Amino acid sequence: MFENLSERLSGVFDRLTKQGALSDEDVKTALREVRVALLEADVSLPVARDFVKAVQDKATGQAVTKSITPGQQVVKIVHDALIDVLRGEGEPGALKIDNAPAPILMVGLQGSGKTTTTAKLAKRLKDRDGKRVLMASLDVNRPAAMEQLAILGVQIGVDTLPIVKGENPVQIAKRAKTQAAMGGYDVYMLDTAGRLSIDEELMQQVEAVRDVANPRETLLVVDGLTGQDAVQTAENFNDRIGISGVVLTRMDGDGRGGAALSMRAVTGKPIKFVGLGEKMDALETFEPERIAGRILGMGDIVALVEKAQETIEAEQAEKMMRRMAKGQFNMNDLKMQLEQMLKMGGMQGMMGMMPGMGKMAKQVEDAGFDDKILKRQIALIQSMTKKERANPALLQASRKKRIAKGAGMEVSELNKLMKMHRQMGDMMKKMGKMGKGGMLKQAMKGMMGGKGGMDPSQMDPKALEAAAKQMGGKLPGMGGMGGGMGLPGGLSGFGKKK
Repeated sequence: MFENLSERLSGVFDRLTKQGALSDEDVKTALREVRVALLEADVSLPVARDFVKAVQDKATGQAVTKSITPGQQVVKIVHDALIDVLRGEGEPGALKIDNAPAPILMVGLQGSGKTTTTAKLAKRLKDRDGKRVLMASLDVNRPAAMEQLAILGVQIGVDTLPIVKGENPVQIAKRAKTQAAMGGYDVYMLDTAGRLSIDEELMQQVEAVRDVANPRETLLVVDGLTGQDAVQTAENFNDRIGISGVVLTRMDGDGRGGAALSMRAVTGKPIKFVGLGEKMDALETFEPERIAGRILGMGDIVALVEKAQETIEAEQAEKMMRRMAKGQFNMNDLKMQLEQMLKMGGMQGMMGMMPGMGKMAKQVEDAGFDDKILKRQIALIQSMTKKERANPALLQASRKKRIAKGAGMEVSELNKLMKMHRQMGDMMKKMGKMGKGGMLKQAMKGMMGGKGGMDPSQMDPKALEAAAKQMGGKLPGMGGMGGGMGLPGGLSGFGKKK
């Protein structure tokens, strides 16, 4: 449902990769496009306007964390703002159903999936919360509406109120209340009639039922495909009846999804559930975090940014970069790099969070490279003395034997680690010689986008593949987040499973 919006927003964020603090102009340009993307997705104008203003206030001039690119920082701010727009009060999916029997009133227009949703919710209450539920159809207008609910009740194993012809909705509601009290039910659900559009008669009927039942929850069922019309409906129902939450149906469709974003902002009522198909268990709790992540197509990037903020000492990384430029790259530096990768979920964990890096993650797996290898390398370095770590040139045959034995490994594995360290050191020296802000900075930017934060949009998958081929199908060097140069080609030798 959110595909188009996702595409538009990722396009906007891909272009936000300038360095340093964000200038007002960068933010304005990006947010102008964000607003257009929201409007195209059928989000109502006032909501889009407020949303953009909230983001602009947060993003302008914000000093960007050293390890991430500004683009990703803005993604994080937009993500948080999206959650604010979508989040209602209380826990998502929680219903007030104390004081048995608790009445739940289901309202909405005809064709929005009210009866099916009533049954889905009843099944959920029965299966998940262990409640005894009674369903009653108050729809005396639509042919076979009552029979439909009765059939669904049999399907899901939930009792329905016996049908008595000729009763009006208020009488049915009273009978449901009595039966629920006598039968020891925890919850009784009233499925009211809908109309094709809102009219006075419908509203009076629902008001009368509400006054009789005095419901604990009044849930408005809205078809997610109707766009802005759904928001209008929600406003009208809220003004006349007073709703406590919204259930959006057909969220698995290809509508534009703007209704979901506008609904909460306009009515102030939370979206509690979403219907995702015809099956009786296709009802999900509406979780703002997940939906926001889905809309941005980068819930994973957000997680990566947060992880980076948690694990990376920006100052430390800067210091290390200066040492590397001078060619002073010792085993302590390598150990720090490896530990940093592990903290961030290892090689595959990091790649899994980056959109479009699925192919690379697969390559990593096929090469037999798992995080155990990182741990083994760290163990080897820990087996060295302080002197040896600071000056790996000291490592001769007898020392190597002692170190390998201390880590419970073979000397050949230590040799591979040393080769990798040497290659990295050489690479650093070469880059350092190319001038202070020269090649080293360029390489950092290329590999990690901006100032050391990994930026998938800057990594050309074709170039990565070509590099992999050059190395005989083995992994190219990956950027070690946070200003380090990560693991180069020498690492490929480790990727053989024993």
